[in-house]
Amino acid sequence: MTIKAGDKIPSIELKTMTSDGPDGITTDDLFNGKKVILFGLPGAFTPTCSAKHVPGYVQHADAIKAKGVDTIACISVNDAFVMGAWGKDQNVGNKVMMLADGSAEFTKAAGLELDLVARGMGVRCQRFSMIVDNGVVQSINIDEGTFDKTSAEQAISDLG
Repeated sequence: MTIKAGDKIPSIELKTMTSDGPDGITTDDLFNGKKVILFGLPGAFTPTCSAKHVPGYVQHADAIKAKGVDTIACISVNDAFVMGAWGKDQNVGNKVMMLADGSAEFTKAAGLELDLVARGMGVRCQRFSMIVDNGVVQSINIDEGTFDKTSAEQAISDLG
């Protein structure tokens, strides 16, 4: 079942790249006591994700944070090395935290998996965005084939 507004974020350890290499971060540490925009993508370095989705959040990070958001985080079913390299390629700096869900544990626990086995890509994450306040989902948008509902512009609108 897909996570929905009012649900608590599953307690999972994710990975993020640091200057010392991959490091773990729990969803409890990421979300508790904070307002977070979490957006998920099918894969690092994929066309729409790299050309439009991540750049939109980087471009609008200040406007999003001005609406009371503590953290903007991007998650994908990739390893921390790939997410770190993609973050550098996208010039995310400290605007967007790049999270690796290498074994799709979070993705599956949240019911957001996308089966791309037939296309040779394995199990991936659906394209989604959610507003999470103190570990509880306030709103969630899921796209199918586009990125309109999960764009940075839509997140700004959803924040009010």
